[in-house]
Amino acid sequence: MKTPLPICFSLIVFAAAIVACTKAPSLTNALLEPWEGPYQGVPAFDKMSVIELKPAMLKAMEFNLDEMNAIASNPEPPTFENTIEEIERSGALLDRAFAYYGIFSNNISSSEFREVQTELAPLFSEFRSKITQNEPLFQRIKTIYEASKDNPLPPDQQRVVELTYQSFAMRGANLDVDKKQRYAEINKELSTLYTKFSNNVLHDEENYVMYLSKNQLDGLPDAFVKSAARIAKSKGREGEYAVTNTRSSMDPFLTYSTKRQLRKQVWTNYYSRGDNNDAYDNKNSIAQILKLRKERVALLGYDNFAAWRLQNRMAKKPENALALMEAVWPAAIARVTEEVQDMQNIANSDGDNITIEPWDYRFYAEKVRKVKYDLDSDEVKQYLQMDKLTDAMHYVAGRLFGYVFSPVQDGSVPVFHEDVNVWEVTNKDTGEHVGLWYLDPYAREGKRSGAWATTYRSFSTFDGKTNVLASNNSNFVKPVPGEALLISWDDATTFFHEFGHALHFFASNVKYPTLNGGVRDYTEFQSQLLERWLATDEVIDRFLVHQQTGDPMPKTLVAKIKKAATFNQGFATTEYLASALMDMKLHLADPTDIDIAVFERETLAELNMPKELPMRHRTPHFGHVFSGEGYATAYYGYMWADVLTADATEAFRSAPGGFYDEEMAHKLVTYLFAPRNSIDPAQAYRMFRGRDASIDALMRARGFPIPN
Repeated sequence: MKTPLPICFSLIVFAAAIVACTKAPSLTNALLEPWEGPYQGVPAFDKMSVIELKPAMLKAMEFNLDEMNAIASNPEPPTFENTIEEIERSGALLDRAFAYYGIFSNNISSSEFREVQTELAPLFSEFRSKITQNEPLFQRIKTIYEASKDNPLPPDQQRVVELTYQSFAMRGANLDVDKKQRYAEINKELSTLYTKFSNNVLHDEENYVMYLSKNQLDGLPDAFVKSAARIAKSKGREGEYAVTNTRSSMDPFLTYSTKRQLRKQVWTNYYSRGDNNDAYDNKNSIAQILKLRKERVALLGYDNFAAWRLQNRMAKKPENALALMEAVWPAAIARVTEEVQDMQNIANSDGDNITIEPWDYRFYAEKVRKVKYDLDSDEVKQYLQMDKLTDAMHYVAGRLFGYVFSPVQDGSVPVFHEDVNVWEVTNKDTGEHVGLWYLDPYAREGKRSGAWATTYRSFSTFDGKTNVLASNNSNFVKPVPGEALLISWDDATTFFHEFGHALHFFASNVKYPTLNGGVRDYTEFQSQLLERWLATDEVIDRFLVHQQTGDPMPKTLVAKIKKAATFNQGFATTEYLASALMDMKLHLADPTDIDIAVFERETLAELNMPKELPMRHRTPHFGHVFSGEGYATAYYGYMWADVLTADATEAFRSAPGGFYDEEMAHKLVTYLFAPRNSIDPAQAYRMFRGRDASIDALMRARGFPIPN
């Protein structure tokens, strides 16, 4: 299966970033072999080896360069068929190698892999530069692009040409020789810094583990305690309880632990990742990254990185992104003031004699939730079993997309870890095979934090129809054997969110592989929209059942959850927006003598950031932005997408059949999921809704006043 050039670029950034491709040894390498077995072939995850990884990547890059050189040296005049389609057709070997590289990088990292990763990072950068700076190749692309302005191609071909040309031009293909050389040098430096950044964060997550004794467990749920004991035992500390330095451990600990000093320590460990003034501190690396990014886009004639990055996004320019965030910010921090006062009142009435600090926010917010809404998060968790939620997501996919998920249990699909499970996805009306869905749900050492979705193979009808191999990855704390994994409502929402990405992959209906790409401030929309189905009556009645009794969630509890839908939105919106604003402002600032700690502190002060909570991602561990470029000056995209999400939600809510209305579901798939990047996102949304979205629905959804 071929991954197109723009997708290869995103994979390289996602993986971490190539150097002169020295001639790879001629050998048989399991990571380069065509995928065999059922379902059009599947990755041989059971044959993965770090030892074979570098030779595989070198050989795959060398082969891809040969493919590109062959296209560039074609003596025939450039045409869509002999140039663009050949680019679309290239890269199968590299795609296979990167599928394995991504697993090593994200799911099962090790010290051995990180050594290879560090060696490969500059090589990836040089490889990428060799393609974008291949002058004969670019001139062929440019000739086709210029000709298409006067004689447009069929719509999907025209879109591929424009995206391909743009991907080259944005990466310096139009520069002169000297500027191209400097551009390539900068990319090489950045690739090393990105790898260093992500490895530093991973180091702090793995090494800042807090061990508790039995008398320090007050308030913690039983399931959390059992998992903490299991983790401690796996680390050679039997009889103790481990709180790992990841969100999946930090969040419940801060919510339930009655030990304030321990909450402070857990909070400090988590929010100090990459910021401990030691060998793993990221602040200097961030300063270098910002300088290099600004220098690089200056070569292309842009004032700042944000202006360069947003030119092909829905926002178009940083001013538009800032305008949206700044319209919401005042209402968000005003709500925080109200939330903090509610918490302080409870602390005072309990005689706690404290002033609310960041490590208190989750703990006292939970108390407020109980008082204002009579809603206990731990009670809600008893009805949120991961296995049942997985069934719920499959149910939603069946109702909206017509998909059936069937477990693959015959061993025909290899996995890279025993925790990974696989389902076959088929069309329930035709029985046609759609793809495979891999789920890797649990946190473990060597796995990056957070939740994400990815593909090992994408859909296209180019050179024959290909099925989809998609994966969802979470970091839930693994329960002890025989017990259900209970998760919070927020974690359940994230679970649905990431599954929305997977459905976006499965629903793809494009011919050319390049069109499976996405516009960053739009691709989060589809996944955010799917979150809304968690709270539908059909899901609640069928799948939110008590872990012990099997009884469905009581209507009274459902009513409390829905009544509290806008609870704590000050916290949720402010911690997110602070990170998004920081991302944008860092890239608009002059980085010449930037001091990251000072800049973060002063920017938050200018924003009147409430002192009682931090940014969701503090700058020294903001991996979205500094371990690669995927979300750099693009973290605002979650809110941009949520404007669309809130508006589309209101459309479903008002439909005759509600969230399962057949006509709306058809429009959802046809206009919002299936096209991927084959049409302009704004046009696609207008085709779905009949108009553009406005901010009003977003403000209503968050319980904020609508700005004048």
